[in-house]
Amino acid sequence: MGTQVSADYRPSENEPFMNERQREYFRRKLNLWKEEILKESRETIQNLQAETVPHADLADRASTEAERQLELRTRDRQRKLIAKIDSALRRIEDGSYGFCEETGEPISLKRLDARPIATLSIEAQERHERREKVYRDD
Repeated sequence: MGTQVSADYRPSENEPFMNERQREYFRRKLNLWKEEILKESRETIQNLQAETVPHADLADRASTEAERQLELRTRDRQRKLIAKIDSALRRIEDGSYGFCEETGEPISLKRLDARPIATLSIEAQERHERREKVYRDD
């Protein structure tokens, strides 16, 4: 983790794939994303704890309960996303980050920049989604 990357650095196709600068760029991007999610989670917990006043009106109570359920589903999705971020950070450390789990080929830098937890190339992801759709339609 000794490589310094400037704030305006963007990975480029003109440099060796997953060199130390690129790994540091994605490590930083993933850690910032994780911190943002954790901050939102803490705020959600505080909001849920603050809203413990029971409502006399049935409609208000139903509305509050629906909001709580939505918050809890969101928290569950965030928990799963953090697990994917942690997995991506481990792949950076073991050198497998940025390579498609299915083909072993590099995942495009544009795809990784847009979705840094990606584990499949666009082509492999599309094949996966087509297979999933075929089985789901049965």
